[in-house]
Amino acid sequence: MPRIAGVNIPDNKQIVIALTYIYGVGLALSKKILQEAKITLDQKAKNLTPDEISRLKDIIEKKYKIEGQLKREIMFNIKRLKDVSCWRGMRHIRGLPVRGQRTRTNTRTVRGNVRKTVGSGRKPPVQPT
Repeated sequence: MPRIAGVNIPDNKQIVIALTYIYGVGLALSKKILQEAKITLDQKAKNLTPDEISRLKDIIEKKYKIEGQLKREIMFNIKRLKDVSCWRGMRHIRGLPVRGQRTRTNTRTVRGNVRKTVGSGRKPPVQPT
């Protein structure tokens, strides 16, 4: 199992798909990296030579923000929005949708599965003891 950028790459998948297991590397970036490293897209990850693995490591770690570095940058961006108390920052603080989605319905994924149903409004009569 090759290890690139601290992530174990699955052996039995094509390398173009296996690279997407790294946080921050999608399919398009994976193809770009492989083209730059001069590796065929349909090659399996287990068939990579140590030289090819080292070329991939060098390209990915030197040119792109991935894994911890990318997560840290995203976290700082959200923290900055919260600190300046802008609209998006306040939405992050309150745990509401940030990108303009409606909130009257359809926000189950952001707020959690909060179901507030209202009954008929009448309380049953009190039973004498």
